[in-house]
Amino acid sequence: MSARTTVARALRSVAPRRDDLKRDALAGVPDAIGGVPDGMAAAVLVGVNPVHGLYAAFAGRVAGGLTSSERLVVITTTSSAALAAGSALRGTPAADRPGALFLLTLLAGVAMIVAGVCRLGRYPRFVPHSVMIGFLSGLALNIAFGQLADLTGVVASGSIPLTKALYVVAHPGQIDGPSLAVGLAALSIIALLRRSHLARVGALIAVVLPSIVAATVWADQVLLVSDEGAIKTGLPVPALPHLRYLDLDLITGALAVAAIVLVQGAGVSESAPNPRAEPSRPNREFLAQGIGNVAASLVQGQPVGGSIGQTALNRASGAASRWAAIFSGLWIAVVLLVLSPAVGKVAIPTLAGLLIFAAIGSLRPREARAILRTSTTSRIALIATFVATLLLPVATAVGIGVALSLVMQLNQEALDLRVVRLQPRPDGRFEEQPAPLVLPSDEVTVLDVYGSLLYAGARTLQVRLPDVGSADRPVVVLRLRGRTALGATFFVVISEYAAKLAEHGGRLYLSGADPELVRQMHRNGKVELAAPVAIYEASAVVGESTAQATEDARTWLIEHHPPVSSDPPPP
Repeated sequence: MSARTTVARALRSVAPRRDDLKRDALAGVPDAIGGVPDGMAAAVLVGVNPVHGLYAAFAGRVAGGLTSSERLVVITTTSSAALAAGSALRGTPAADRPGALFLLTLLAGVAMIVAGVCRLGRYPRFVPHSVMIGFLSGLALNIAFGQLADLTGVVASGSIPLTKALYVVAHPGQIDGPSLAVGLAALSIIALLRRSHLARVGALIAVVLPSIVAATVWADQVLLVSDEGAIKTGLPVPALPHLRYLDLDLITGALAVAAIVLVQGAGVSESAPNPRAEPSRPNREFLAQGIGNVAASLVQGQPVGGSIGQTALNRASGAASRWAAIFSGLWIAVVLLVLSPAVGKVAIPTLAGLLIFAAIGSLRPREARAILRTSTTSRIALIATFVATLLLPVATAVGIGVALSLVMQLNQEALDLRVVRLQPRPDGRFEEQPAPLVLPSDEVTVLDVYGSLLYAGARTLQVRLPDVGSADRPVVVLRLRGRTALGATFFVVISEYAAKLAEHGGRLYLSGADPELVRQMHRNGKVELAAPVAIYEASAVVGESTAQATEDARTWLIEHHPPVSSDPPPP
């Protein structure tokens, strides 16, 4: 395919349909209305001027909308990405934080693009559900704890959101009455409007009305967005971030943000399938989110990713194509061009109230309870990730949860491994029975294995295989159907077992082996060097290779049975 054809096809895929254009332009309005307070609140989480959240909301929607394969997904600021970025920049001085943030966003975007190019789109599915629920629950409480100071007007000290919240609780005398009143008003408004016909504009009303009261009654007491820094009119001129902020902590923080955005984005894509049943492309979604972050960085924005709330609002507003998200970004650009002075008048406690409300709403107690009622592995992964998210940087918490879950899963698979005996029946089928503890002499024992044979599973197999003991000419047929790869530990275990059988005049047969597994065994060579081993490839008929191996093993046993002496016994 020529480059011209590729470009032409790409342009056709993003071109708006005339029939959908008006519908998408209108659908983008409520999404933009909800996106303005959300973008500002996300910037508060990072610890920068809220206008940088609006820049990111504009750029992410437009760039992501043009490149995503999921036509209704909205790529914009998210609480998880914001909190991860704020955690990565925790030790950065306030004056350097914006510049470091723009570079972190660029690095995260590049990492996402590389992940898409390397076709890593299938890997987010390996993050356990228990880890994600533990992370999201801890994240929600971190957001709520972290905003308690802004809600009450307290200048709190503490290195993590939990300690800041405890400071506020321990110093009630420092609570500023007007700030608390404005914040609680925003919380009450959005809660009351949540189930009304004004739900789509509830966040905007919750920000605007209390901010007007704050500007009118408590003009010098309540902290405003403009107090965090000057609000420039219009859009920023695109520019590359400065590399002087580059260090190892920033790189690791960017990689953590990329991982969190991609994992959460995979869940958002599943919740918003394309109309007309068009297939989703996970690798292209990685690219789209990466391009969205690069674009956000160039316009002095923060990290963006697939947003569950904004995507749901986009669908509820009647979006027909990707252009609904693009239009919502363009409407946000209009806000920046026309209403920048008004943005500076927004009261910070109202944004804190929005974040606390969203955090409480994102808790999933039912799912957490369901996980706690399942396996020990899931319970420990949930609790460990939850506690780590509360007490440690976000990236570290997710890494601990995933690592702990993988270790426990491998351990559980090893413990669950079971060896059974397949007893041949007269009708040619096999009957499953408990495996013998010791192999019988001059007999073919057919074994099957349930469970993983990788890593510790292979050593568990070594313990649970029947002991050779003092048997004469024991023959074992070990069924391996359904296994496409085995590790080096398995080859060590099985070669030692084959050698023990050979020492007692017996032999090992491996049946149901996948062709690739057979090639792997030949390349390894260890099994066949230790003792004669017969390997039978799996066929399309289940049990056929095992039946053939069993028949050949009996024939071999007869042929190698010691001759019976015809001499009479001595007197």
